[in-house]
Parts: sequence; C-alpha cells; structure tokens
Amino acid sequence: MQHNILILFAHPRLERSKNHHQLLQYIPKSKGITLHDLYEEYPDFNIDVKREKELLTQHDIIIWQHPFYWYSIPPLLKQWIDIVFEFGWAYGTGGTALRGKKVLHVITTGDPETVYAENQPHSFTIPQLLAPLQQTARECSMEFLPPFVIHNAHRLPFEELEKHCRDYYLLLVLLQQDNLPLTVIHQHKYINYWVQNKREA
Repeated sequence: MQHNILILFAHPRLERSKNHHQLLQYIPKSKGITLHDLYEEYPDFNIDVKREKELLTQHDIIIWQHPFYWYSIPPLLKQWIDIVFEFGWAYGTGGTALRGKKVLHVITTGDPETVYAENQPHSFTIPQLLAPLQQTARECSMEFLPPFVIHNAHRLPFEELEKHCRDYYLLLVLLQQDNLPLTVIHQHKYINYWVQNKREA
C-alpha cells in the first residue's frame, strides 16, 4: 500500500524564488501526492479549517515546504498550524486525528550548513531550530522526520540545484513506499543523506 503525501507549500514571494519554483517542477505527477499552495489558496489568511482537516485526514505523510524565515516558518503556515491543529481534534482529550502520521520540513536557507552550529553565526543546528515544530508534532502524536534542507540557496550553481531537485523527486517516490525504514531515517541529521545513500546504492 502506498502512502499518500500532502505537500503544504508556503512561500509568500514565490515569484522571487528560483529554488522553490524549481523544486515544485520535480514533484512527481502521482495520484497519491497532493500539492497544496497555501498562499495561493488563502491570500487573505482566511483558512478553511474544515477543508484543511479533510485534506489531513486523507493523507499519511505531511510535508511543510517553505523558505526558512528567521529560523522558523512563514506566517501563513504558522497560522495554519495554530487554527487547524485544534484541541480535541489534533491533540488533547479525543484529539487523535493526526496520530501516527508523519511530518517533515522541506526548507531552503540562505547560508551554508557550516554556520548553523554552536559558536557559529546562527548558533544552532537546523534540527535544534526546528525543535518547537518537532514538539508540536509530538503533541499531536505525529512522527517528526529529519528535514530535507537545501543550504546556501541564493548562491547555488544551477547544476547543484538540479541535483537537489532530483533528490527531492526521489524522496517523494521513496516516501510513498510502504515499510519506510524509520530507524535508518532517524539516524540522519537531514533526510537528504538517506536519499543520497539510496541514490548511490
């Protein structure tokens, strides 16, 4: 049985992002993969909570694809989480709708990985900076997978960007498969490394 994947895409200035524009081109045209552009759907931030819940119910794996804005997520995605993950539905008493679903980030950053570390300009690693989102997932009984990260996005040569895009395509194909090796995946800081190993195997 294949997993159904919901890609919640949130970029307030997509027209200025060659990286995310290119990543979107590499999403497989599969029946089990749904691309949902939040800024296109809700430019007024008036989110249809009932519809979003229905989408979540229909999918097994949730992807939050977005640029890494000030060490976090864009404002519409934050609002989406705030109002869709309701008490009694997503968490708390009777809140079991998301139990067992998997969630991960697909993000781009403007700086290289080396500066996301202790005693470096950004002080923390990407997984450390994502800890509040990880705890949100945990509170909703979801499994938080390592992120797919493209660093130094503004300076990437086209060939490097293409390589990341091909890995994103492969990631989505692999995530659709049953029996994901979660123990192996969690051994990696970024899920990129698991994908690279699969590509080179």
